[in-house]
Amino acid sequence: MKYKLVCIDIDGTLLNSSKRVSKGNKVALKKAFDKGVKIVITTGRIFNNAAYYSDLIGAKSAVIAANGGIIKEKDNDKVIYKNQISEDICKNILEIALKNKVSIHFHTANYIFNNSFLQSLLFRLVMTFGKPRNRKVKIVKVNSKKQWEEIFTKYKDDIIKAIIVDLNKSKLKKVRKDLEKLNDLEVLSSGWYNLEVNKKGISKGKAVKYLAEYYGIKREEVIAIGDNENDISMIEYAGLGVAMGNGIKELKEKADYITDSNNRNGVSKVIEKFILNS
Repeated sequence: MKYKLVCIDIDGTLLNSSKRVSKGNKVALKKAFDKGVKIVITTGRIFNNAAYYSDLIGAKSAVIAANGGIIKEKDNDKVIYKNQISEDICKNILEIALKNKVSIHFHTANYIFNNSFLQSLLFRLVMTFGKPRNRKVKIVKVNSKKQWEEIFTKYKDDIIKAIIVDLNKSKLKKVRKDLEKLNDLEVLSSGWYNLEVNKKGISKGKAVKYLAEYYGIKREEVIAIGDNENDISMIEYAGLGVAMGNGIKELKEKADYITDSNNRNGVSKVIEKFILNS
């Protein structure tokens, strides 16, 4: 099979545990791109940061960000697909977060609004320090419910994802149940300490399907590589669904192939086996 589209998660997949892209991954992905394969970063991260990693590996394709909430060409700013969370639902999510006293972030393509001083500092370090101006993420610390409501009104057509963060697993479990009662949301996790919230019907799998059809690429010509819960839908959709060796059990059970870990160039080994040496 000649694969034409590779969709790659970032955290726990493309990046190693030091949050770096290995030379092996870069080299393999560049060779695949030179053979005409579209390399698409497919992540829960905010668009601007996802586009930075797409630039880093030399990809020229669109980027799928916010778990599929937005698909956008990174070089000409063309939005291929976007599905935002409504103003009223944002308010409902906020109420649940405030009631349970957890950190909450709301994302547009290039803004992160959040209520945590420490996480604001962390975001500035990770998403702005050393990044080109056009890939920096704008971080806004929100200090009051009134300010939140003003943001929801001003950005009502642009908020595509919310993230809830807490180190208490029991608290997150309760928050998840509260969110799922709203019936208008997709609630997933990309790590044991967070919940990622999108509008109902949004997923990486549906975004990969949408982009493949947009490019005129068949399902069986798609490879998807991931490691966590929010990657399951794209693993199930792809012609070749690949789980990282460090991936969660539930993902591995759905995968067609299990590669090495993110610390042992698992991505490059997939590219070499199924594209470069096929």
